[in-house]
Amino acid sequence: MATKPTSYPAATGRAVKTVAEHAQEQDLVFWGAWFGPFTHRSWIALEEKGLKYQYKEFNPYNKPAELFEINPKGLVPILQNTTTKEVTADSLAILKHLDEAYPSPSLLPSSTADKAIAEQWLTHINAVLIPSFFRLMQAQPSNASQHDKALEDFTAALSLVSAARKEGGPYFFGEDISLVDIAIAPWAVRDFIIAEFRGWDREAVLAWKEWAEVLERRESVLKTTSNREKYVEFNGTFLRDESFSQAAKAARSGLAIP
Repeated sequence: MATKPTSYPAATGRAVKTVAEHAQEQDLVFWGAWFGPFTHRSWIALEEKGLKYQYKEFNPYNKPAELFEINPKGLVPILQNTTTKEVTADSLAILKHLDEAYPSPSLLPSSTADKAIAEQWLTHINAVLIPSFFRLMQAQPSNASQHDKALEDFTAALSLVSAARKEGGPYFFGEDISLVDIAIAPWAVRDFIIAEFRGWDREAVLAWKEWAEVLERRESVLKTTSNREKYVEFNGTFLRDESFSQAAKAARSGLAIP
């Protein structure tokens, strides 16, 4: 039987204030789930852009009909422009849309070559790194070979992207935060889960340790982050390998997370 994670009607921690600040009706509406890393990175980008938007919380494990009217897939995050009627779903698509539609401040480097590099690493983060993170959460310590392989795969995927960060940083392309940083930031917030429950250690990838600490301190990240214990509680079904969400099924199959 599929086990649903414990869900909460609202964010906690610093994110509570941010939700309250964006409760008023606006043309731009952001539908999210506080616990989701994909919601989190879209939310970070909205804060980086300094846009006026309304935040609406949805529990995707108890989906109202209204959600399917906006996105037939029934998934969040969703960015909705109530004036133009434009709807953007999928967190990576939202990141790219925000930078195209609201170009200042830019979240991509100016050169064509660097934009291509950004696209390469965004693909790596989505298609390789993130599935390996979820597989590591799902890997049961009682199955040593499964656990060790998942830990090895995650470490390798993280090492690749961390090594590609510009020397001296602090961000991926240097002084300015970019979509690459934002795309990976929620996993800097959440890697304490695999440290606590799966034997992961940031010291294994020193370039990541340095980068992650910078990302965790970014104001846009801090103000969209909930309390740690709530992330652990929500991810309990992953840690017990009881989740049958689309993300969980994709991770087991080695696919990109939808």
